[in-house]
Amino acid sequence: MTLLELVVWLVIAFAAYQFWRVRAISEATYKYLTHYCNTHQLQLLSVARAKTRFSFKYGKPDWHSSFNFEFSSNGEDRYSGQVELVGLRIVRTEVPPHRV
Repeated sequence: MTLLELVVWLVIAFAAYQFWRVRAISEATYKYLTHYCNTHQLQLLSVARAKTRFSFKYGKPDWHSSFNFEFSSNGEDRYSGQVELVGLRIVRTEVPPHRV
C-alpha cells in the first residue's frame, strides 16, 4: 500500500464519518421536535434541513445546522418554526405565535 492509497482511504473514511454525523444530527432533531410538539400539544407536520455548514462555534469544530419545521395547533392551520443546532446541541428554537 502506497502513501497515496492510504491518504485516499483516510479521505473516504472521513467523508463517510461526516455523512453519518450529519444523519445523526438530523435524526436527533426529528426526535427533539417530536418531543417538543408532544409536550406543547402540537402536531408535527414536516421537518426539513435548511442549511448545514462546518463551523468552529463554541471552541470546537462541528456542524452548524438549521432546520425548518411545520406544525399545527388545531389540525387546520399550518405554522413554520425553526431549530438551530451546533452538533447535537440545540441552540435555538423559534416558534411563531399560534392558536391554542
